[in-house]
Amino acid sequence: MDVSSPLASAQPITAQLSSLNSVIGSCPDSALPSAARDVEQLFMDLESRLSSSTQWAGSGELKACLSVSRTLIGRCSLPLAADDVSVAVEAELKAVAIRAETVSPALLTLLRILGKDGGVDEGGGASERVLYTVAPDFCVFAVTHFQVAPWSSPSSRSAAQKVMRALLEAGHWTDSAHMLMGDRGGAKGILGGVLDLLQPQLNKDAMFRCEAVKLVFSWTLLQVTRTALSPRLPRLLPPSLLLADHYRPENCNLGVRCLHHIVLNAAAAELRQLNQAEVVYQALFRLLYHAQPQVTQAVLTCLMDLLLILEKPPSVSPVPSSVSPAPPVRAVSRHDAVLRLVLTQMEAEHKVALRRVYASALPPLVDRCGIAVCRHMKRLERVMIGFLEVSDPPDETSRIQTLHTLNRTLSSAWPRVDRGRAERFLKAVLQLLVDVSSDSNVTDAVKQEVFDQSETSIRRLDACLGGTLQCLLLQVDSGHCSSEVLRVLLSATAKTQT
Repeated sequence: MDVSSPLASAQPITAQLSSLNSVIGSCPDSALPSAARDVEQLFMDLESRLSSSTQWAGSGELKACLSVSRTLIGRCSLPLAADDVSVAVEAELKAVAIRAETVSPALLTLLRILGKDGGVDEGGGASERVLYTVAPDFCVFAVTHFQVAPWSSPSSRSAAQKVMRALLEAGHWTDSAHMLMGDRGGAKGILGGVLDLLQPQLNKDAMFRCEAVKLVFSWTLLQVTRTALSPRLPRLLPPSLLLADHYRPENCNLGVRCLHHIVLNAAAAELRQLNQAEVVYQALFRLLYHAQPQVTQAVLTCLMDLLLILEKPPSVSPVPSSVSPAPPVRAVSRHDAVLRLVLTQMEAEHKVALRRVYASALPPLVDRCGIAVCRHMKRLERVMIGFLEVSDPPDETSRIQTLHTLNRTLSSAWPRVDRGRAERFLKAVLQLLVDVSSDSNVTDAVKQEVFDQSETSIRRLDACLGGTLQCLLLQVDSGHCSSEVLRVLLSATAKTQT
């Protein structure tokens, strides 16, 4: 064979890459930098030859590049823990960061080759084929190592971010979401390839033995939007449910974020198919018993969006038929179940952080239920009065949110507010005004918010009873109230009289 031909000149590179591939897979960490530099040099020689010939030598050269790059990436894999409780040794994690930084230059060189138009041959786009084949491996490598995690360092994170940028440039993708999903203009996405790489570890036994798996999976899922998510729902939903069901709060919270993203981006018809939305609802409903503020807040937010997929809000009245003039009885719904459980949790909750979460979630839930909140008035009354009585300095989040809940309840369920209930609410609001006005730890802005919401509550309570509460307001002893409280009462009275 003529040594000047492309095949003859490429043969040594292929042989050397194959030889280095076997060395990299088994060499100690001390020999890895030298082997990685040799691979980088061979890639640079290949880049120089391709720039002049614009042709790959053959399939052997392609396979050698693919194989050695995957072996380099494989050396940067995290060690598997014995179970989901154990953690890897710190020294092993530091070694992973060093390996990732060591192999990155060689990976960057290969991506530079694959991204050049000159590297695509005339017979079918060899560089493009190699790029789409190896891109999922490069993506998983980059996402694994640019995380702020025990197995990364500032230098390894920087190197991984460079690999991700080079990957996007090589494939002419605008961002990571474009890289995963592609577009209708012809750009291919690599979401399927990434999920294929992760799939063997996306199960209950293996998912939590490697910390990187859940992070790469969640990062991938959160990039995928409506058009590409629905077709792959069967592959994305089960791992998200596994994460949400884990006993560790950080995993649970991450799983709920994934489920919320699915709820927002998957087609409602796809979620309702095969009762998948109901499965998600049951999983989230169980998590309401979790005593972790971040988890509870994420669950309640996700549930509010999921309930719109499962059923109409109770506040939407059914249209009466022409035969029966009276509207049908409102059926008990999942909204009622969620509100009932939230009120049960609130009655016994003493942790400040959780009280704030529940208090902030209650106004939109009561607003969603509308007149159907009448079913829960007794318990709702106990909860609101109890939360108004307990201070929450310095922002008074719980009390302010409870005032919002009271105002929305009075607006929707005013027929169920009799005189006794109105007087109990009024007493709690007046006590709140006195407490906040005399508390030096509360800022002026917070006080003003409390005063404004309290004034609204008083006016609505008065409206519920046709203005008969004004006589009770006149009995307030001005000697025991600050001027601020008196101004609120005068303002509320003046507005009700008009």
